[in-house]
This record gives sequence, C-alpha cells and structure tokens, in this order.
Amino acid sequence: MQQAVLIVLALAAVALFTWWWTHRPQPAAPRGKPRRTEALDTLMAWTPQPTRILTAAERQAYGVVRKALPDHLVFAQVPLARFLKVPTRHSYAEWLRRVGQLCADLVVCDGDSQVVAIVEVRQPTELESERTRKRHARMDRVLDAAGIPLHVWFENKIPSSTAARDELLHGEAALGLLPQASSATGTSRPPADVVAAHERAADDLAARDAAYDAIDFEEPPSSTWFDDLDSAPMPLGSSGAKAPPPRR
Repeated sequence: MQQAVLIVLALAAVALFTWWWTHRPQPAAPRGKPRRTEALDTLMAWTPQPTRILTAAERQAYGVVRKALPDHLVFAQVPLARFLKVPTRHSYAEWLRRVGQLCADLVVCDGDSQVVAIVEVRQPTELESERTRKRHARMDRVLDAAGIPLHVWFENKIPSSTAARDELLHGEAALGLLPQASSATGTSRPPADVVAAHERAADDLAARDAAYDAIDFEEPPSSTWFDDLDSAPMPLGSSGAKAPPPRR
C-alpha cells in the first residue's frame, strides 16, 4: 500500500513538472538584433517609391546655372565623398562616416568633369533648425579645406543667369582654371572675351533652355534622404500604410 502511494506521488510530481515546463515564460528576443523575418518583410512594409531629386528652388537654381554656363556640366545632389578624397594613409571608412551623408545641391564642373564650384540652395539662416545649421557648417568647412568655391543662394533670392555667370566665372578664375585680368582696383575678373563667349553660347542655347522657365514648381514628396534624421522608428506593420495599386 505504501509503495502504491509513493508511485502516485511520483507520477503527480512528474505531471506537475511537465505542466510548469510547457507553461513557463519564454525569454524575450535580444534587442539590437532584428529577426531574419523582420528583415525580409521590410520591403513589403516599407514599399520604396520614386521621388524628385530637387525641390522647386533647386530646380530654379539648376536652370539658372545651365543658362549661365552652357558649356559646363552641372550635377545635382552629389555626395561630397564622390568628388573629394583623402590621403590613403587615413581611414576611408572614417571619412565616409563623417561626410557620407553630406550632399552638394549643385556641382558645377568644366568639360573634363573637374569640380569648379558648388551651389547650395538654402533657407534663410533664421528658418533652419540647429541640426541643419551644424550640417551646413560641416559642409562649409570641408569645401573650404578642399579649396572649392561655395556659393550659397537663398531660396527666395535666386540670382539671374547674368549675375550667376559673373559670380561663378569669378570663382573659376580664382581656382586658376581661367586666366585672370587685373583691373585698376586690383580685383581679378575673367577677361571680357571669355565672358562674351559665354554670353554668345547662352544666347545660342536660349531656345533649348527656355523649358527651364516653365518648370513646374511643385515640391517633391518627403524623402528620408533630405531630412535631418530626426524621425522616430516606425513599426513595420503600420496600419496607416497603404499598398500601392498593382502594375498592369
């Protein structure tokens, strides 16, 4: 009889341990290491969509530069790391970490793709956030150290093509890419024949560039490329996101 009681108690203990083991709380997944399934679902939850490269003010400035310097190459939103380099004895990964998120609005190059000037289209300083001002200051220091002329145009004060040509050609002459002529005041300016040649070329291409006068000034949709990295994390399964219609 006593042996039977011991067997019953042993079976009860085994059953109790089995119930506890199957109902014990599961350990939480370690943070900082997203599960593979979440990584695979990112494109499904955050469907990428094309966006405009330039804002309305930047497109206006692009048209002005194209008219001002028709024989130059103009590129938009170019990362600084694409046209600046550091000595190989330094860490290139560290260089990318410091300037990898900095992009120049407009990069003006000569016919050999040598950078001669940078045009930045910015809001008035009082309208910029503190983080934006720090980002601009860092870009200004990098370009100044590289010896590349920087021209800052405010959104509400885009110069005319004539004023832009004088400004940009003067900076190009300062780089030694154009011959300089000294005036009575000691100010170095491009020779008159060089300026006249640019004016004739701009007039010849006026018909082609007339399309820039009719630019649609609709602002581009918001893009994480232009923000100041202030956004908070968003859940992958956001109920507010709508899937785009299927292509036909």
